Amino acid sequence: MATSAFSPASQVIERHQSTFNDKNVIIAGDIQDSYPSVINAKQVKIHCNQFHTYLRLKNSSRGAQTFFSLLPNAEFYQGMDTLIYYWPKSKSEAQFQLSYLLHNMPKGSDIFIVGENRTGVKSVEGLLADFGTIQKIDSARRCGLYHFQAESRLAFDLTEWWQSYQLTIENQEIEIKSLPGVFSQKGLDAGSELLLNALIEHADIIKGNVLDVGCGSGILSSVIGKLYPDIDLTLSDVSSAAIESSKATLASNHIKAQVVPSDVFSHLRDKYHLIMSNPPFHDGKQTSYVAVNSLIKEAKKHLKLNGYLCIVANSFLPYQTLLDETFKRVEVLAQTTKFKVYLASH
Repeated sequence: MATSAFSPASQVIERHQSTFNDKNVIIAGDIQDSYPSVINAKQVKIHCNQFHTYLRLKNSSRGAQTFFSLLPNAEFYQGMDTLIYYWPKSKSEAQFQLSYLLHNMPKGSDIFIVGENRTGVKSVEGLLADFGTIQKIDSARRCGLYHFQAESRLAFDLTEWWQSYQLTIENQEIEIKSLPGVFSQKGLDAGSELLLNALIEHADIIKGNVLDVGCGSGILSSVIGKLYPDIDLTLSDVSSAAIESSKATLASNHIKAQVVPSDVFSHLRDKYHLIMSNPPFHDGKQTSYVAVNSLIKEAKKHLKLNGYLCIVANSFLPYQTLLDETFKRVEVLAQTTKFKVYLASH
């Protein structure tokens, strides 16, 4: 039996294909495959929160109706009557995304929510209990598919979703601002703290053009930017929420920097004296080394002569070998029982 090219969640949606034939469908959430580009419907619009998803789908036959942003604009919803929402790994992220989608979907719209059971999609029944009668209409591929009709709209105010906290590092007061689903939303994580301390102890490598890959809420760049104001900072991430969070954090701390959506180096053309990163090793709930492999293998092309790549990683992750294969010099600047900070140069 042939293995489907689609994710388990998309396979469940595919079982209900006839439901969508005459519908005007918005597809949003944690899209993991190309199914939105081939689903049969009267009209399809796709909203991507992740830039690598957008890059994959924009080259499809529905590329003109595929958008990347934090929030779709009002025009996006006009004439649409159905939402297919892919549940993400984070409940807070799901709450945030569903709040703005259900605030804007026309009354009477059909809402379909699908996700793998292990991501906690079952909590959607309680989450939307006050919104209407939501029913589980299918269970397959270890996924659940839920449906209800939007008879009323949810209230949504973006300002209510921001979280912030203060850091004091090297006598500098720094405010971090973040949206749901962004890494280190509620506090400085241990890996980033170890990386920052290692960089500060080796301040001679912090100069010129500095790139922060997978910037999240902008913690690394805000600390480094405060301590070393003469550097030229660029931040990148695939997450629209991370992009907006970093912009807000930088503005709050009066730090000038460029923030760009990029799938690792896909939309970065400059060369840098230092590339720093606390790279992700998950895509959704799946362990994935795709991004960090690209980061390490392609970094040399984006480093100036005598430039450095400095990353932090869980100690159990197999990055030492890949770094040794790619760079002439690799050293461990700092380590704990859980993390290692690597410095590589060519």
